[in-house]
Amino acid sequence: MKRLTLGCLSPLALAVLGVGTQAQAQEPAAADSIFSLSGFATAGAVGTNSDEALYVVSGQPRGASKSWSGGVDTKLGVQVNAKLNQMFSATMQVLSKQNGDGSYKPEIEWAFAKAQFSPALSIRLGRMGAPFFAVSDFRDVGYANTWLRPPQDVYGQVPVSHFDGGDVNYQTNLGSATANLQVFAGKSKSVFEGVDVSMDNMIGFSASVELDGGITLRAGYVDAKLTVASASLNQLVGILRKVPVPGAAAAGNQMDATDKKATFTGFGVTLDRDNWLAMAEYTMRRTDSYVPDTDGWYVTLGYRLGKFTPYVTISDLSQKSRNVDNNIPAGVPIPGLTADLKGLVDGTLRSQSNQQKTNAVGVRWDAYRNVAVKGQYEQIKADGPGLFSSPSAAFIAGKNTVNVYSVAVDFVF
Repeated sequence: MKRLTLGCLSPLALAVLGVGTQAQAQEPAAADSIFSLSGFATAGAVGTNSDEALYVVSGQPRGASKSWSGGVDTKLGVQVNAKLNQMFSATMQVLSKQNGDGSYKPEIEWAFAKAQFSPALSIRLGRMGAPFFAVSDFRDVGYANTWLRPPQDVYGQVPVSHFDGGDVNYQTNLGSATANLQVFAGKSKSVFEGVDVSMDNMIGFSASVELDGGITLRAGYVDAKLTVASASLNQLVGILRKVPVPGAAAAGNQMDATDKKATFTGFGVTLDRDNWLAMAEYTMRRTDSYVPDTDGWYVTLGYRLGKFTPYVTISDLSQKSRNVDNNIPAGVPIPGLTADLKGLVDGTLRSQSNQQKTNAVGVRWDAYRNVAVKGQYEQIKADGPGLFSSPSAAFIAGKNTVNVYSVAVDFVF
């Protein structure tokens, strides 16, 4: 979703996080302490060759242009774990990064209690990372990833990174393979470019199989009720439902984003063998609202050369349906606005076009035991606003190629 205002129709669009403890370096706790502390951080800077739109991690209102920005990737996270006994434990993670309001106010990303009933079965209750993607649990932990940041053509499709509810996790061996199944339910709320986005009645699963030879396969699915609390969108929907014009009420009902069905499906494969690293994901977003149906995919290939890991990524985000049939007759005026009603609806739908293709190259340098230095170059070809923020009218209307230059230092402690 993009943020939109009647008459101006500025951009709006749709937007997961966590930290895997396996990615963190932490000092051993005292023998008599039930608590352990760990954390992660990234200091980054991004610049582009365009002033017509801002490069952001999807959902941020402030980003990079020809004027470089340190606010896109810079973040700090701290996690506290408490092991009460062999069965019960608790985790809290606090994260500070640029949020959907453009501030860096620390927020609770994780806060859950866990019961480990057996080596194979556990249950968690509270706030947890939403398992939409292959690296959902550590997408914000730069040190745990080869990329400087996860490919946004895939990871920029979902506006939430955590959920409040519960999950059941089960692990078993299937011959030489290890299978993991997570079933979860709950609700989530986030802010996307200043607009509140919520997903209620969320239910889904994430399943993975680890095979011999460093191969991991993954599949996941989530179903929820999506609400976008945009005053300007609600105003437009209200106008469409009231005007006595053929096709207007139907378009308004289709555009409405209040308690609408939304699903997200993802498949992934990872190969980590010897010096080679390969990753790929294919994802599908579907909604019954003005938020368009999209498919996203990426393929990454990397090779470790001592402390250096160069990599290349190609990715794509395509629109499958805009979900609204605009059969309103042309030329129906709107008092106080220059655009006619049909043009206003078309402009709103155009502002939601996230289509873009990205070619990226980068390198990771493991400079120290817990420090990684990265550089990345991306060439993004956007059809409409893509995943950029605050695009100009010309950027929204056309096809644009933007070069993005990024550097970052990741560390864990």
